[in-house]
Amino acid sequence: MAIQVGEKAPDFELKDNHGRTVKLSDFRGEKNVVLLFYPFAFTGVCTGELCELRDNLPRFADRDTQLLAVSNDSVPTLRVFAEQEGLEYPLLSDFWPHGEVSRAYGVFAEDKGCAVRGTFVIDKEGVVRWTVVNGLPDARDLNEYVEALDTL
Repeated sequence: MAIQVGEKAPDFELKDNHGRTVKLSDFRGEKNVVLLFYPFAFTGVCTGELCELRDNLPRFADRDTQLLAVSNDSVPTLRVFAEQEGLEYPLLSDFWPHGEVSRAYGVFAEDKGCAVRGTFVIDKEGVVRWTVVNGLPDARDLNEYVEALDTL
């Protein structure tokens, strides 16, 4: 079961597409976080969602929010994907231990070996304030989580 609204967001430490370590707790007290899990780089729905985020980055920056996108892909895969698509926000690798963070958030599909489409809006205190979980083929509506940010 996915983490619920009102719960403290589990802290994590993952490598981004440049090999830098990113910790959720680094944003505590500084920025809200939209934590977005997606199945795999280079797939149709995922590419569409992540490019839509790329095209709307000012909507997050204007709301004092850091966007973090997590998949079970390796760092080198994420590096190539980000370069190919012009993605300038962190793509985090939950590759090894495989799916550990995805499992902590309750969005890892054991039968598929990847995360489903889970989105968590986390406030500056590290508490989950809004969430939605979609199945693998179902794209999310970016406007829904931007609206959730407006309530913080």
